[in-house]
Amino acid sequence: MISHPEPDTKVYERERILLQIIKDSPESHHNALVKQIVPEYMAKTTFEKTRNSLLGKEIIFVITRGNMKFYLPTENYEEKMHHKIERNTNNTFHDLKLKIKKLDTDYSHKDVDEKISLANTLLRNLIKVDSGFTLLDSAKNPKKTLYRDEHLTIQQLINHVFEVVRKDRDFEIIFPSIVSNLGIMMPPLSLDK
Repeated sequence: MISHPEPDTKVYERERILLQIIKDSPESHHNALVKQIVPEYMAKTTFEKTRNSLLGKEIIFVITRGNMKFYLPTENYEEKMHHKIERNTNNTFHDLKLKIKKLDTDYSHKDVDEKISLANTLLRNLIKVDSGFTLLDSAKNPKKTLYRDEHLTIQQLINHVFEVVRKDRDFEIIFPSIVSNLGIMMPPLSLDK
Protein backbone atom coordinates (compact mmCIF):
# COMPACT_ATOMS: atom_id res chain seq x y z
CA MET A 1 0.00 0.00 0.00
CA ILE A 2 1.27 3.46 -0.89
CA SER A 3 1.14 6.10 1.81
CA HIS A 4 -0.24 9.52 0.99
CA PRO A 5 0.28 12.64 3.04
CA GLU A 6 -3.05 13.83 4.34
CA PRO A 7 -3.80 17.55 4.28
CA ASP A 8 -3.76 19.12 7.71
CA THR A 9 -7.44 19.98 8.15
CA LYS A 10 -6.67 21.98 11.30
CA VAL A 11 -4.50 24.37 9.28
CA TYR A 12 -7.23 24.86 6.69
CA GLU A 13 -9.83 25.38 9.39
CA ARG A 14 -7.69 27.97 11.17
CA GLU A 15 -6.98 29.82 7.93
CA ARG A 16 -10.68 29.83 7.09
CA ILE A 17 -11.62 31.13 10.53
CA LEU A 18 -9.03 33.92 10.44
CA LEU A 19 -9.92 34.88 6.87
CA GLN A 20 -13.63 34.97 7.72
CA ILE A 21 -13.05 37.19 10.77
CA ILE A 22 -10.80 39.52 8.76
CA LYS A 23 -13.43 39.69 6.02
CA ASP A 24 -16.25 40.35 8.50
CA SER A 25 -14.24 42.89 10.53
CA PRO A 26 -12.14 44.94 8.08
CA GLU A 27 -11.79 47.78 10.59
CA SER A 28 -10.35 45.54 13.33
CA HIS A 29 -6.66 46.22 13.87
CA HIS A 30 -4.16 43.53 14.86
CA ASN A 31 -4.80 43.62 18.62
CA ALA A 32 -8.58 43.65 18.12
CA LEU A 33 -8.28 40.55 15.92
CA VAL A 34 -6.18 38.83 18.56
CA LYS A 35 -8.90 39.54 21.15
CA GLN A 36 -11.59 38.13 18.82
CA ILE A 37 -9.66 34.97 18.03
CA VAL A 38 -7.53 34.11 21.08
CA PRO A 39 -8.26 31.83 22.97
CA GLU A 40 -11.68 30.91 21.53
CA TYR A 41 -10.38 29.64 18.18
CA MET A 42 -6.62 29.27 18.65
CA ALA A 43 -3.62 30.22 20.76
CA LYS A 44 -1.75 33.46 20.09
CA THR A 45 1.27 31.76 18.50
CA THR A 46 -1.08 29.71 16.32
CA PHE A 47 -2.84 32.95 15.32
CA GLU A 48 0.52 34.45 14.32
CA LYS A 49 1.52 31.37 12.32
CA THR A 50 -1.87 31.31 10.61
CA ARG A 51 -1.68 35.04 9.83
CA ASN A 52 1.85 34.59 8.44
CA SER A 53 0.66 31.69 6.32
CA LEU A 54 -2.19 33.78 4.85
CA LEU A 55 0.24 36.66 4.20
CA GLY A 56 2.77 34.30 2.61
CA LYS A 57 0.11 32.84 0.32
CA GLU A 58 -0.98 36.41 -0.49
CA ILE A 59 -4.55 35.62 0.58
CA ILE A 60 -4.47 38.68 2.83
CA PHE A 61 -2.30 41.78 2.92
CA VAL A 62 -1.46 44.28 5.62
CA ILE A 63 -1.87 48.03 5.67
CA THR A 64 -0.62 50.33 8.40
CA ARG A 65 -2.53 53.33 9.68
CA GLY A 66 -0.59 55.22 12.29
CA ASN A 67 0.95 52.53 14.45
CA MET A 68 -1.84 49.99 13.84
CA LYS A 69 -1.84 47.09 11.39
CA PHE A 70 -4.98 46.11 9.52
CA TYR A 71 -5.39 42.92 7.52
CA LEU A 72 -7.55 42.78 4.42
CA PRO A 73 -8.41 40.03 1.94
CA THR A 74 -6.48 40.36 -1.32
CA GLU A 75 -8.65 41.84 -4.06
CA ASN A 76 -8.97 39.80 -7.28
CA TYR A 77 -7.25 36.92 -5.53
CA GLU A 78 -8.33 34.33 -8.12
CA GLU A 79 -6.99 36.36 -11.05
CA LYS A 80 -3.73 37.14 -9.25
CA MET A 81 -3.24 33.49 -8.35
CA HIS A 82 -3.81 32.40 -11.95
CA HIS A 83 -1.11 34.86 -13.06
CA LYS A 84 1.25 33.68 -10.34
CA ILE A 85 0.66 30.00 -11.13
CA GLU A 86 1.18 30.68 -14.83
CA ARG A 87 4.40 32.64 -14.23
CA ASN A 88 5.83 30.09 -11.76
CA THR A 89 4.80 27.12 -13.89
CA ASN A 90 6.36 28.58 -17.05
CA ASN A 91 9.57 29.63 -15.27
CA THR A 92 9.99 26.24 -13.61
CA PHE A 93 9.19 24.48 -16.90
CA HIS A 94 11.97 26.34 -18.73
CA ASP A 95 14.43 25.83 -15.84
CA LEU A 96 13.71 22.09 -15.86
CA LYS A 97 14.27 21.86 -19.61
CA LEU A 98 17.72 23.42 -19.16
CA LYS A 99 18.63 21.15 -16.23
CA ILE A 100 17.52 18.03 -18.07
CA LYS A 101 19.53 19.09 -21.11
CA LYS A 102 22.67 18.95 -18.92
CA LEU A 103 21.65 15.60 -17.43
CA ASP A 104 23.34 13.51 -20.14
CA THR A 105 26.78 14.87 -19.26
CA ASP A 106 26.42 15.57 -15.52
CA TYR A 107 24.50 12.54 -14.21
CA SER A 108 27.11 9.81 -14.56
CA HIS A 109 29.71 11.85 -12.62
CA LYS A 110 27.62 11.97 -9.44
CA ASP A 111 27.61 9.47 -6.59
CA VAL A 112 24.62 7.16 -6.12
CA ASP A 113 22.88 9.30 -3.50
CA GLU A 114 23.24 12.42 -5.65
CA LYS A 115 21.84 10.54 -8.66
CA ILE A 116 18.81 9.40 -6.66
CA SER A 117 18.25 12.87 -5.26
CA LEU A 118 18.63 14.59 -8.63
CA ALA A 119 16.32 12.16 -10.46
CA ASN A 120 13.70 12.42 -7.69
CA THR A 121 13.85 16.21 -7.69
CA LEU A 122 13.55 16.46 -11.47
CA LEU A 123 10.68 13.97 -11.68
CA ARG A 124 8.73 15.54 -8.80
CA ASN A 125 9.13 19.01 -10.29
CA LEU A 126 8.09 17.77 -13.75
CA ILE A 127 4.94 16.25 -12.24
CA LYS A 128 4.22 19.47 -10.34
CA VAL A 129 4.72 21.59 -13.47
CA ASP A 130 2.42 19.28 -15.43
CA SER A 131 -0.17 19.69 -12.66
CA GLY A 132 0.30 23.48 -12.92
CA PHE A 133 -0.43 23.38 -16.65
CA THR A 134 -3.45 21.12 -16.00
CA LEU A 135 -4.75 23.60 -13.43
CA LEU A 136 -4.29 26.46 -15.89
CA ASP A 137 -6.01 24.47 -18.65
CA SER A 138 -9.01 23.82 -16.43
CA ALA A 139 -9.20 27.44 -15.26
CA LYS A 140 -8.89 28.99 -18.72
CA ASN A 141 -10.95 26.57 -20.78
CA PRO A 142 -11.99 23.21 -19.32
CA LYS A 143 -13.00 21.90 -22.75
CA LYS A 144 -9.62 22.41 -24.43
CA THR A 145 -6.04 21.53 -23.66
CA LEU A 146 -4.33 24.85 -24.17
CA TYR A 147 -0.96 23.60 -22.95
CA ARG A 148 -0.86 20.48 -25.14
CA ASP A 149 2.70 21.13 -26.32
CA GLU A 150 3.92 21.68 -22.76
CA HIS A 151 2.23 18.47 -21.55
CA LEU A 152 3.87 16.53 -24.38
CA THR A 153 7.27 18.07 -23.67
CA ILE A 154 6.95 17.15 -19.98
CA GLN A 155 6.09 13.60 -20.96
CA GLN A 156 9.22 13.50 -23.13
CA LEU A 157 11.36 15.03 -20.35
CA ILE A 158 10.13 12.43 -17.84
CA ASN A 159 11.01 9.74 -20.35
CA HIS A 160 14.45 11.32 -20.86
CA VAL A 161 15.15 11.28 -17.11
CA PHE A 162 14.20 7.59 -16.95
CA GLU A 163 16.37 6.85 -20.01
CA VAL A 164 19.39 8.50 -18.37
CA VAL A 165 18.75 6.50 -15.19
CA ARG A 166 18.20 3.29 -17.19
CA LYS A 167 21.57 3.68 -18.96
CA ASP A 168 23.48 4.41 -15.75
CA ARG A 169 25.80 1.77 -14.28
CA ASP A 170 23.99 2.10 -10.91
CA PHE A 171 20.53 1.59 -12.43
CA GLU A 172 19.58 -1.42 -10.29
CA ILE A 173 20.20 0.53 -7.09
CA ILE A 174 18.82 3.88 -8.26
CA PHE A 175 15.62 2.87 -10.07
CA PRO A 176 13.80 1.18 -7.13
CA SER A 177 14.59 4.13 -4.88
CA ILE A 178 13.29 6.64 -7.41
CA VAL A 179 10.07 4.73 -8.05
CA SER A 180 9.39 4.17 -4.34
CA ASN A 181 9.95 7.85 -3.58
CA LEU A 182 7.59 8.87 -6.36
CA GLY A 183 4.93 6.67 -4.79
CA ILE A 184 3.69 9.49 -2.57
CA MET A 185 2.79 11.46 -5.71
CA MET A 186 0.81 8.65 -7.31
CA PRO A 187 -2.97 8.40 -7.14
CA PRO A 188 -4.31 6.31 -4.25
CA LEU A 189 -5.46 2.76 -4.94
CA SER A 190 -8.87 3.73 -3.59
CA LEU A 191 -10.46 6.97 -2.47
CA ASP A 192 -12.41 5.11 0.22
CA LYS A 193 -9.35 4.40 2.38
